[in-house]
Amino acid sequence: MTNQRLMVGFLVLLMQTDLLALGQTVCGSNGNYTSNTAYGANLNTTLSSLSTDIDNDGFYNASAGQGPDRVNAVALCKGDVQLDACRECVQRNSAGLVEACPVQKQAIGWDEFCTIRYSNATVYGALATVPAVYLRNRLNVTNPEQFKADLRALLDDLRRRAAAGSSTRKVAGGNATGPDFQTIFGLVQCTPDLTSEDCASCLVGAISNVQLCCAGNRGGRVLMPSCNLRFEITPFFNETRLQELEFVPPPPPLPPPPLPQPSPQKNGSSTRTIVLIVVAIVVCLIVIVSAVVLIRKKKKQNPTEIAQNVDEISTVESLQHAFSTIKAATNNFSDHNKLGQGGFGTVYKGELPNGQEIAVKRLSMDSGQGDMEFKNEVLLLAKLQHRNLVRLLGFALEGMEKLLVYEFVQNASLDHFIFDSVRHSDLDWDRRYKIIGGIARGILYLHEDSRLRIIHRDLKASNILLDREMSPKIADFGMARLFGQDETQGNTSRVVGTYGYMPPEYLIHGQFSVKSDVYSLGVLVLEIISGRRNNGFRSGGDSVGDLLNFAWESWQEGRGGEVVDPFLRSDAADRPTMASVVLMLSSFSITLNLPTEPAFYAATGNGSDASLIHNSDSINSHHKTSSRPSQQSQRSSQNDASTTDLHPR
Repeated sequence: MTNQRLMVGFLVLLMQTDLLALGQTVCGSNGNYTSNTAYGANLNTTLSSLSTDIDNDGFYNASAGQGPDRVNAVALCKGDVQLDACRECVQRNSAGLVEACPVQKQAIGWDEFCTIRYSNATVYGALATVPAVYLRNRLNVTNPEQFKADLRALLDDLRRRAAAGSSTRKVAGGNATGPDFQTIFGLVQCTPDLTSEDCASCLVGAISNVQLCCAGNRGGRVLMPSCNLRFEITPFFNETRLQELEFVPPPPPLPPPPLPQPSPQKNGSSTRTIVLIVVAIVVCLIVIVSAVVLIRKKKKQNPTEIAQNVDEISTVESLQHAFSTIKAATNNFSDHNKLGQGGFGTVYKGELPNGQEIAVKRLSMDSGQGDMEFKNEVLLLAKLQHRNLVRLLGFALEGMEKLLVYEFVQNASLDHFIFDSVRHSDLDWDRRYKIIGGIARGILYLHEDSRLRIIHRDLKASNILLDREMSPKIADFGMARLFGQDETQGNTSRVVGTYGYMPPEYLIHGQFSVKSDVYSLGVLVLEIISGRRNNGFRSGGDSVGDLLNFAWESWQEGRGGEVVDPFLRSDAADRPTMASVVLMLSSFSITLNLPTEPAFYAATGNGSDASLIHNSDSINSHHKTSSRPSQQSQRSSQNDASTTDLHPR
């Protein structure tokens, strides 16, 4: 089968197990070249060096050329592959890339035993999670939930082992017992040029994507530029070789040089002289190095930048709480105080010694959020002041533990209301309109009115909190990006956020801007109006579709009202106010609107009384409801209240 040329960022291939070994190629869209140019010559030179210079570590990076004609490339072989097979795969894959992407300046190819990636941008040491390729075995397991749990435990263990690898090899393989006496085999690998944190972050994303492509399947692969994983219920790697490579002992230290034999006559004085000379040299070196570092820092930072850094450090220090205080406030993070759980950790309710209620986000130690993202959220929220943004009260650190302390918002998150079959009735149209307006004002503040231009990048119903008055507060800024006032868009190789809320240009190409939040807000508004989730939306029986497509088709066909939450389609809005009722009763000239059919009506059948029953299907129907009394009507009593006759003046 020839390599497929793809210009999209994400690809899902549904294949049988014996086809999982086929090569896959994705051509980039960041520029083209012709074969007779310097870029083409540099590309050929770079790719040729990959197969000849790669060594037993199974990883090699190469580059050629300068400026816009520079080509950068990396090659990574499967962790258990011998050197001969590795070089053969790299040579074959290189030729396939050039054939599949003859004009593109960027491409990546996954083969059975190796991955090759080249670009006119930097690739060495740069974390990249897009494009991604998913492959799965179409055969299903017999116990999906247990298989999922066992597989996740295995992959998490392999992720930790791989991330702890050296700068020359980051790979781990193993197996675990699954349901029905099956054995699950797994292999995860990162390019070793990544830091341990970036490797863990890449694999966290890959493991999460298993649920998108391969949940319940007997095997699957997630292939990304910087990392990959595979699992099967049959062996597919040399576990013995992997274990040998994973636990290679470090080389023994060199023996110290022999000490010079002191002269018998000047032993004491010679020793003192040597010590004084060594100490003097070390002190001089320290002074020189310190001076150079200080001079460089002063050159790089102007007084304004230094003042800003000092201010930021001061702000952070003023917000820091003792870890023991926050731990006690949440009753040692008890399940009773648990408010919810998100992608980066669990949220608990707490109470400080002064009686103030707080919400504490305990970041998961394996969530992928590192110190940089943690500091990002702390500094960002500390500077933001808006009534539609959640307020950060502080943070706490202890070892690997990271806690964020927020104001406690009484009514949880928006998704607990609009997607709940009972609580959604608490949100009439006025409240939903107020919530939409509040979210929009909060986003406008982030984009235009705050000191920094901020893109949230993870706007969704679960990140909108509702206070006591049901006013919205935007939360969770762990994925936010800061822009200068003159910047309007950016690009990233690490796509983060929630599927269903991410715009296509971000999902496919990693391009984001203020319009990314606008897209997410549009999806969120549609969910608020319809009361339905965009992901997993069901329409017409059991078929799962897309809420956005359903809304568009309904609008095109003149059925836009069907998108609205049935609760909002009642006749309550058609009822007059009491002031209007009094005016009607006291006026001879007022013109009354024509009455409409009752929404809920059923006759009891005895001709003497009528009972009201709730039948949601009758809201948009012209059919008569059943004449059989409901249980509610059977339980209702005769109204013995006196009757008042009304006579117009």
